[in-house]
Amino acid sequence: MTIETPNPPRHIRLTSHSGGQNAPAIHWGAATPAERGPIIGTTAQRERRNVIGTHSGSYSIYRALAVAAGALSPKHKADLTNTAPTDAIGPYPQWREPGKIVSLDPWGALVADVYAQDIAAGDDIRPTIAVTKAHVILPEVIEAVQKGRLQPDGEILTADGAALVTKAAIEPVWWLPGVAERFGCSLADLRRVLFEETGGMYPELVTRPDLEVFLPPIGGQTIYIFGEPRDLADTNVELTARVHDECNGSDVFGSDICTCRPYLTHAIEECIRGAQPKEAGGRGGVGLIAYSRKEGRALGEVTKFLVYNARKRQVGGDTADKYFLRTECVAGVQDMRFQELMPDVLHWLGIRKIHRLVSMSNMKYDAITGSGIEVGERVNIPDELIPADAQVEMQAKMAAGYFTPGEVPDADALKATQGRGLKD
Repeated sequence: MTIETPNPPRHIRLTSHSGGQNAPAIHWGAATPAERGPIIGTTAQRERRNVIGTHSGSYSIYRALAVAAGALSPKHKADLTNTAPTDAIGPYPQWREPGKIVSLDPWGALVADVYAQDIAAGDDIRPTIAVTKAHVILPEVIEAVQKGRLQPDGEILTADGAALVTKAAIEPVWWLPGVAERFGCSLADLRRVLFEETGGMYPELVTRPDLEVFLPPIGGQTIYIFGEPRDLADTNVELTARVHDECNGSDVFGSDICTCRPYLTHAIEECIRGAQPKEAGGRGGVGLIAYSRKEGRALGEVTKFLVYNARKRQVGGDTADKYFLRTECVAGVQDMRFQELMPDVLHWLGIRKIHRLVSMSNMKYDAITGSGIEVGERVNIPDELIPADAQVEMQAKMAAGYFTPGEVPDADALKATQGRGLKD
């Protein structure tokens, strides 16, 4: 039996060396965008590519399908007219401070402006960050208004319970030397393992050491700012913030086996109150929700559901002492979120201090404070917001070392809980 394979189109080069030899150099951490150089991850001009991977993370596969189906030209260039950010963010000193930002491009929202000449000359440079305005409407917030916990002020919160926010979508852009340093491994090992554990998807990781920037095929993050974005960088303005990792079942569909949506909506209420003027019952500050796509502790939703089954079916039922063990039995590890990269988005926003952190997670606290950001009060989830079926989760968290509101753990306590994968 003979299988005929069509010849590949001439414009496709079947080689791992897809980065162009005359591509712009990238000097990560440079003080200006011109010195740093643009990120070119598009495929229309392969000779100008200076990164490994392509834009849009895992959505790049859908782009490939669109090209394969003939719905999208592979030579399409984005028209960036009127796509500029609705609010100015940065530049801040952290953008050039060594090691502060290694997993996103701080200039990613400004490429149409700062690289206008390069784009006019023909380079296909795409934004990796977009900043816009929106209304956030949640039944829990409407209920808070109806019960008098929140008072509409017309600026942060409307009479019908809609919160006015500035939001930004952020694609991951990894500077591999900095990522390796964060995780305490060699750059060679990081590149090799990334290559091997993706099934050899990106040969450039091991064949092109000159390419130091990687656009990984993973989900990014979205931030929601309540109040003035510029106030995030002012340590004199009280900041209420939560860093939340995706939990589709709870966040979107309201599954009651965990506290994810209750904690998220509680944090949104706290952020609204934190940003509202004092005359409206607020705290006169600013609020921030940073939402990352790390479903199921970055183990994925399939693994998470398998763990649910294992927990429910084990002898003795679902118990706090076996909560994290069942995850490790299925996945081999309790948590793969590894919050080391998480503070980058906070540094992008210029944040130096979080006055009120709505979180019980030691991993998040450790990562934030370890990156040089001061944390004041830690705000717990009220007992009345914990679903009955999520009590096991909360008991497991407390047994594993979570802290009460306002409590600042000592060094020994932090060391004892590091790496346990505590999720909220």
